[in-house]
Amino acid sequence: MKHRTQLIYLEVMMNTPRSELWAGIRAELPIALGTIPFGLIFGVLATNAGLPPLLAWSTSQIVFAGSAQFLAIPLLATGTPAVVLIATTFIINLRHMLYSATLSPDAEHLPPRWKWLLAYLLTDEAFAPTAVHYADRSVPREHKHWYWLGTGLTLWVTWQTFTGLGIFLGSQLPTDLGLEFTLALTFIGIVVPTLVNRPMWGAAVSAGMVAILTAGLPYKLGLMAAALVGITVGLVLEQLNTHTKTIKLTRKEQTT
Repeated sequence: MKHRTQLIYLEVMMNTPRSELWAGIRAELPIALGTIPFGLIFGVLATNAGLPPLLAWSTSQIVFAGSAQFLAIPLLATGTPAVVLIATTFIINLRHMLYSATLSPDAEHLPPRWKWLLAYLLTDEAFAPTAVHYADRSVPREHKHWYWLGTGLTLWVTWQTFTGLGIFLGSQLPTDLGLEFTLALTFIGIVVPTLVNRPMWGAAVSAGMVAILTAGLPYKLGLMAAALVGITVGLVLEQLNTHTKTIKLTRKEQTT
């Protein structure tokens, strides 16, 4: 047992693919557990809407985006035209472009097969811990994509399992499990420790306020609005910080 513990410690210190993979799995597990109620609820709602079980479950494997899947249920059930369905889900998932833009500089060295796989596994829940890990410059970049794989696969397996259970158990499960708040609390616990300067706090607070004020908007438009406002505020504050530092540096040089 002691020997195995030493081996695991050495793997972590050496930053191997295996150590990164397991670190990603461990980081994602609390978040994945928080998605279990949502997976079950999706399955129940899909069944109650009259969708064939295999069609409902295939959305988890093909789309793999909870918000889009929940929205697609009533649209599919009411025979909404495919163009409207595609456009709606496209708008909802636009935020993934922001996620990929954040992580892409650290994934440029990867071959196409890795990029396609990681892009497929990139979700809200996987992005949060992965972005925090990638921001840690003390960890070598060489094997960080294995961490991303660990977070994505953990969420994928959890989501497929529990949406499937919800679909095939159907009406035997309640639609109100009372655990929806756990995912939000998990995200707060991840995000808050990463807010280390004024631009970050400004982006987080402004995005949160907009999200609350626009919570009633249809098609998750409030989420997009919150993301855009948060990004804008963060960029503006970052520019102000840079401008202030430049002025101080110029004045210091002039006095010397």
